[in-house]
Amino acid sequence: MFYKRSSELFKQAQEVIPGGVNSPVRAFKSVGGTPIFASKAKGAYVIDEDGNRFIDYISSWGPMILGHAHPKVVEAISKVAKNGTSFGMPTLLETKLAKLALSMVPNMDKIRFVNSGTEACMSAIRLARGFTKRDKIIKFSGCYHGHSDSFLIEAGSGVVTFGTPNSPGVTEGTAKDTLIAPYNNISFVKTIFKENPGQIAAIIIEPIAGNMGCVVPNSGFLEGLRKLCDINDSLLIFDEVMTGFRLSKGGAQEVLGINADIVTYGKVIGGGLPVGAFASRNEIMNELSPNGSVYQAGTLSGNPLAMIAGYTTLNELNENNEVYKSLDDKSSYLGIEMNKILESEKIDFQINKFGSMISLHFCSEPVIDFESSMKGNNNKFKKYFHGMLSEGIYLPPSPFESYFLNDALSYNDIDFTLEALKKVSKSL
Repeated sequence: MFYKRSSELFKQAQEVIPGGVNSPVRAFKSVGGTPIFASKAKGAYVIDEDGNRFIDYISSWGPMILGHAHPKVVEAISKVAKNGTSFGMPTLLETKLAKLALSMVPNMDKIRFVNSGTEACMSAIRLARGFTKRDKIIKFSGCYHGHSDSFLIEAGSGVVTFGTPNSPGVTEGTAKDTLIAPYNNISFVKTIFKENPGQIAAIIIEPIAGNMGCVVPNSGFLEGLRKLCDINDSLLIFDEVMTGFRLSKGGAQEVLGINADIVTYGKVIGGGLPVGAFASRNEIMNELSPNGSVYQAGTLSGNPLAMIAGYTTLNELNENNEVYKSLDDKSSYLGIEMNKILESEKIDFQINKFGSMISLHFCSEPVIDFESSMKGNNNKFKKYFHGMLSEGIYLPPSPFESYFLNDALSYNDIDFTLEALKKVSKSL
């Protein structure tokens, strides 16, 4: 394949956009080479500016669960756009999407819309602190909750320490209120509570992690977090920006059978447009302004185009009971067959999967947390990524991201992908 046009566009972009991209992972820094500039997409395919067609396994990092340019979603957006694109006033669409979303997920009474997953998680933390009158939060290494200051924290040294900023611009004062624990390590979290009695406002976690690859919680881990929060009067926040409405209608809460106190949403709930949301029970949500004193606002929150895209997408998922089973079956088939191919080449690898999320790690040990995900052979991953790209398969350009399958993906597409893997694996 040739990427002449994409290469030229990237050079132009670098002159006016930092790094040439508006989100760092798009820059191909983890895999090397020049990023692909998308021109259009339909169903399971993305076409770049050079006219190359790729089978897409990122689905815009999750939102396009029905496939790109779904006819009903595109038609609904076009129809609403004719009446205006933003009002700065309440609209019926906001209430319709709120009612639909709340009818699909368990344990939530009210929901507020924002413009991104970052905003949703940032607002959830502020709400948890306001409700509990406490300052400190616990997050987990390798879990990503957006680029708000409170979340750009890395683990300090020792068993229990305050986190330290891992980005310039994040203050030490902000970092001191964020405590870091390893994913899947309940004893570490217990120690944090013991060392900080009465100070923890909330635990925030991706119930199925998607930013160190797809990492699944060990049996009893999330149940243990729920119990610790109950004992210590802290809140449990599920970041379901990735998993919400993707793993099932009710997201990870439904699939795993665990109730969170606050849940954040994004991606699928916006149907491909910029939307985030956070939801909770009445007691907590009533602390938000204008009812309560915890302030949160947004000029474009509840934007009508985003609301109709989300409503149409969720309505399709709600009415079609086969989507989730179909996605899970396709993901299972992909994972099983990838496993056979890589085993035949005697390559060290791990495949992690949950629902329609899947990731491949070139390492010999199970990937259960950020530390184990870091042991993957990144040079091998680069060869794998670019090899598959040259065969017309677009994968996440990072060894620490999950694949997101979409419903438009066919078994023929998957078989084509597997044939590509057979070729590429021989060079690994």
